[in-house]
Amino acid sequence: MTSDDMKKRAESAKEKHAQYGDDIDLDNYEYAVSEPSEIESIDDVSSEDQSLVREVGFDTSQENVSGSFIQFDTESILADVLLTQEGLEVIPMSQALKQYDWLKNYLWKAVPVDVDKYTARSELEVYNGYFIRAKAGAKIGMPVQSCLIMKKNQAVQNVHNIIIAEEGSELHIINGCATPSTVEQSLHLGVTEFYVKKNAQLSFTMVHRWSEKTDVRPRSAAIVEENGTYISSYALLSPLKSIQTFPKVRLVGSGAKSDLYSIVYGTKKSKYDIGGLLSLEAPRTSGKVISRSIATDSSEIIARGDLVGLSSQTKARLECDGLLISDSAVIRAVPMLVARAEGAELSHEATVGKVGAEQLNYLMSRGLNEEEATSLIIRGFVKLKVPGLPPALQSSIDDAIKMSLEGGM
Repeated sequence: MTSDDMKKRAESAKEKHAQYGDDIDLDNYEYAVSEPSEIESIDDVSSEDQSLVREVGFDTSQENVSGSFIQFDTESILADVLLTQEGLEVIPMSQALKQYDWLKNYLWKAVPVDVDKYTARSELEVYNGYFIRAKAGAKIGMPVQSCLIMKKNQAVQNVHNIIIAEEGSELHIINGCATPSTVEQSLHLGVTEFYVKKNAQLSFTMVHRWSEKTDVRPRSAAIVEENGTYISSYALLSPLKSIQTFPKVRLVGSGAKSDLYSIVYGTKKSKYDIGGLLSLEAPRTSGKVISRSIATDSSEIIARGDLVGLSSQTKARLECDGLLISDSAVIRAVPMLVARAEGAELSHEATVGKVGAEQLNYLMSRGLNEEEATSLIIRGFVKLKVPGLPPALQSSIDDAIKMSLEGGM
């Protein structure tokens, strides 16, 4: 598909409402008019901004990472790879599209440009983002860190990211997104496309912390080839205005696997519409969609999960656990299983309830008051343990979630 074809398809979907989530008037925001400037070093980032990115797990010392990417609004970008790390690329999307003509073959392949008004506007306006690639056979042991920060009022941060784990490679990414509490009515449009080639492994962990007046509309999808593995982990532990996201993973090669994990801590009047879909399209594909939701105050959480079995010898499981901490809060679990081939084995389990009196009484008998006991239960509920991750990466995730939760509670 040519660039002109993509523009035409985007134009045709400019008014197309999303399948889920509140509708947003995209003309109420300011869009970028030029490409961002480049930041040469993390030392050029202000101490205030360094403090903000650390809150979502970004290691400003860069001692325990293999590469870094930061984007502030659509105005400035830092992209860096450690000199000792071979087989890794971390560069801005605008640069990557100029540098690699073949990259256009990946653009809008996993996420169609005309899914809805948000993908359409993302293509029609100036965008940037990151291109991260692990070259064939490269084992990138330490994680790549990326961070997207929104600081402007009445503005859109429009990003389009492409991540490729080439054949036989291994890549781990920690992504943090944040908005200062002072930002008024901002919108994040984030398109991310993942490509996991034969025998490759890719893990992508997101820890996000938005402001109460921020709307977030990510659109992401992954294509996983033969014996590839894609693991996605998402933690959102702060209030926002609304978020609607429903990443889709296509397992197109025999033996491909994907696990999707999410944790949402709902506060204030925030609206969260979070989900994930696994499409098992080849024999011996497998996966899980696991979500945990905590609803406090007057928050509303919708947890969706779809499993689609399109081939024989496939197996997938959906788990959704919800914890209500307020009589004014709402949690809705929406599981869906669709089997279209003999031998597809799909299962689901969903539970929503309040903090158990037994748990509270036990903890209070050990000297805690009710508020302290409830807080301890919540902290245990939001632990994000992902099987198979390197210990150093799991430690980074634990630290990021701890900092984000402390800021959100």
